[in-house]
Amino acid sequence: MAATADAAGCVFCDIVAGREPASVVYSDETVLALLDIRPLTTGHLMVIPRAHAPYLADLDPAVGGHMFRVAQQMAAALRRSGLPCQGVNLFLADGEAAFQEVFHVHLHVLPRNRGDGFRIHAKWRSPSRAELDSVAEKVRAGGNRPRH
Repeated sequence: MAATADAAGCVFCDIVAGREPASVVYSDETVLALLDIRPLTTGHLMVIPRAHAPYLADLDPAVGGHMFRVAQQMAAALRRSGLPCQGVNLFLADGEAAFQEVFHVHLHVLPRNRGDGFRIHAKWRSPSRAELDSVAEKVRAGGNRPRH
């Protein structure tokens, strides 16, 4: 019994409501898994909740867990599909600074192959243990604060 509340102008809510087309590969009362219309690799899927949640913090934790379970099933399906798939990345962008473009939570399931051209470029750091411990304390404190 999942809510199907939508937000005006949300393309994923329009897909859930049947107002926009989608190539759906999995559907239940809580989530849909569909092909991304701008795939990074062939078979690039997204798992979306039926209920509108702009950010990860807005998502019911049970729905988030279900999204991850469905993403696991989709990763296995990609590996068995006959499509090129030597590995899988799961990616969730939460917020504009994290490259979220559609503000309805969605979990990307990306089939990967050597030489597919998709890379995450990062400048890795090696912080001190003291810095890591300080950051850990701040995160623990943040976990004890009420949600917005």
